[in-house]
Amino acid sequence: MTTLDPLSLSCPTPHAETERVLLGHGSGGQLMAELLRDVIIPTLGGGGVLEDAAVVDVGAAQVVFSTDSFVVTPRFFPGGDIGSLAVHGTINDIAMRGADPVALSVAYVLEEGLPITELRRITTSVATAAHAAGVPVVTGDTKVVERGGVDGIYLTTTGIGVRAPGVDPSAARCRPGDAVLLSGPIGGHGMAILSARSDLGFAADIVSDSQPLHRLVRTMLDAAGSAVHALRDPTRGGVASALNELADASGVSISLDEPALPVSRQVAAACEILGLDPLHVANEGCLIAMVAPDSADRVLAAMRRRPEGVTACAIGRVGDGPTGRVTVRTLIGSSRVLDMLVGEQLPRIC
Repeated sequence: MTTLDPLSLSCPTPHAETERVLLGHGSGGQLMAELLRDVIIPTLGGGGVLEDAAVVDVGAAQVVFSTDSFVVTPRFFPGGDIGSLAVHGTINDIAMRGADPVALSVAYVLEEGLPITELRRITTSVATAAHAAGVPVVTGDTKVVERGGVDGIYLTTTGIGVRAPGVDPSAARCRPGDAVLLSGPIGGHGMAILSARSDLGFAADIVSDSQPLHRLVRTMLDAAGSAVHALRDPTRGGVASALNELADASGVSISLDEPALPVSRQVAAACEILGLDPLHVANEGCLIAMVAPDSADRVLAAMRRRPEGVTACAIGRVGDGPTGRVTVRTLIGSSRVLDMLVGEQLPRIC
């Protein structure tokens, strides 16, 4: 019989995967941040603050440019589909830099065998969403790969917009004292996708919040201009990851009031059943704004005049330290640290 020396036994040390890409690298949380920081950005020669879109000076104009790929499953879900989601997601990234979107491109990667009726339905959704937003699709591309090469259809959308002079919302512009505003309820998109994917029975009660936000942003900027310091749409990784990114980029702390967080009864119940934190669940139709304290009430009133922001509310405050830390004051008066999403809560969310 083999004997073991108890002193030689040890628990395996947890370690991050560094040799292969994991689903968690697409989560919008810590693993994605590490992948960008350690592999992609230094190789491309980039650096600095990561934004939702880039600002490019073209003559006297400031052009805002963004691109995004959409691999959501299922392709049709309560409140939207991969087509409308692709349009809304790119428009919103442009808007988060304070720009008015003016044009989109759409590129298709199609799997051999995809029903033409489904392709037509998705393309109609793209066209309908773009028309409703007032942002035309002006160019694109189509590729077809063999069966198994992709999961039916992937879309890549690119958008350009133009920003007015004197407006510069940026992840690096949060300032101590800023009010943290949220345009609407959180968690709807992630829970709608999860319910549709796993047949959990929530689909009748929860729909995605997917919608364009550029008109809401224009209303906010018209109300307060440069006092709107930062904008971010909390997609993958949810509100938690978005706030951690902002706190880190600006070198500030952020504190939230849990009782002020807008979470629908249905989303709250679903998250409780599944053991999820709504602050980590993806959204596709709400935004976070960091606004100078003397302009916060004016911006909030302006947001509430728009259908996209009718339930907008203040959820917290920016502080001066500890740098990069986000905390939540809970319902019982205690405080907890709110970290970025770790790993992959739900893959293929957008």
